[in-house]
Amino acid sequence: MKSIYLDHAATSPVHPEVVQEMFHIYEHQFGNPSSIHHVGRKSRQLLDESRRSIAKQLGVNDHSLIFTSGGTEADNLAIIGYALANRDKGNHIVTTAIEHHAVLHACEELEKHGFEVTYLPVNSYGQITPMQVEQALKEETLLVTVMFGNNEVGTLQPIAEIGKLLQNHQAVLHTDAVQACGLVDINVIELGVDFLSISAHKINGPKGVGLLYAKEGLKLQPALFGGEQERKKRAGTENVAGIVGFAKALELSYQNLTEKVEQYKSFSQCFFDILLKSGLSFQFNGHQSERLPHIFNISFPGVNVESMLVNLDMEGIAASSGSACTAGSIDPSHVLVAMYPKQVEKYSSSLRFSFGLGTTLEDIEYAASKTVKVVQRLQQDKPFIV
Repeated sequence: MKSIYLDHAATSPVHPEVVQEMFHIYEHQFGNPSSIHHVGRKSRQLLDESRRSIAKQLGVNDHSLIFTSGGTEADNLAIIGYALANRDKGNHIVTTAIEHHAVLHACEELEKHGFEVTYLPVNSYGQITPMQVEQALKEETLLVTVMFGNNEVGTLQPIAEIGKLLQNHQAVLHTDAVQACGLVDINVIELGVDFLSISAHKINGPKGVGLLYAKEGLKLQPALFGGEQERKKRAGTENVAGIVGFAKALELSYQNLTEKVEQYKSFSQCFFDILLKSGLSFQFNGHQSERLPHIFNISFPGVNVESMLVNLDMEGIAASSGSACTAGSIDPSHVLVAMYPKQVEKYSSSLRFSFGLGTTLEDIEYAASKTVKVVQRLQQDKPFIV
């Protein structure tokens, strides 16, 4: 059976060149980078080189990067770490209703500690406006956290505009760029953000490694206590092989970026055209143009998404109902609920296809044609899977 992976927004296959880089480290460079002997110093050299490589790509000083176990830890360190270390400045945080749960749950945890959080509503495209942020600001606001691009529908947020807005306010700006990294040219300084989170496994790197950009001079309360690694901000022996792989994956992700983006846009258009030609009843979710190019989210009225996913899986097609972090949950997507508060049917009939390394036009044509057949069968109340 043909196997087609269209869930790259959940996680991505590791690039062969990344595997080679990491394998060499595992085989030959096992030293602890905190050790002063030559074996440890070699690992330290690799760690430093990787940090400089990533910093150059992001347009920042390498001293501002803190390696973590992934995007979730990076988000938590930025939000909880900054709030707890600076609560003498205020106790108010502004975020949006469609953030990744790593952000939302971090904010909810802070509410238990006396912080006030404003959750900005989004429009039907999944966007907020800088004016909403401006109106939500208070004198005691110390942090604004808005994701760069949504992981379920792909909609982009006006991060640079929000950054400019906050120039004359004490509040710092954090953005979760986990889904956008490698698909949007990110220059941290130009964006005007104070914190930025990314993760390796979304860009064909290894799982278990990510980073937080933290503007130099900002206070953070560590979440882990132990050694003095990562500028005393994140204790624990660094994952050298993972970080080397991360740096290589980031480098590769920005090679031929324009061509890659155009290819993914053509995949979405192809998928859309096949659905349209079939005469199926469907709706596109998210912004038509201001979105990440690799995410294609659609609703099929009257079709249960779980039945659809099972049927597609039996055809060899791996897709998703949205956030991988809520897989198995019976709760509706908080993103779709925020975008369509009165369109309850959308919550259980929306499907996300996402493209990446190895995806071909042939894959898209096959997946789209199989989707048409599956949806037609289910919309006629004749499900292949009961």
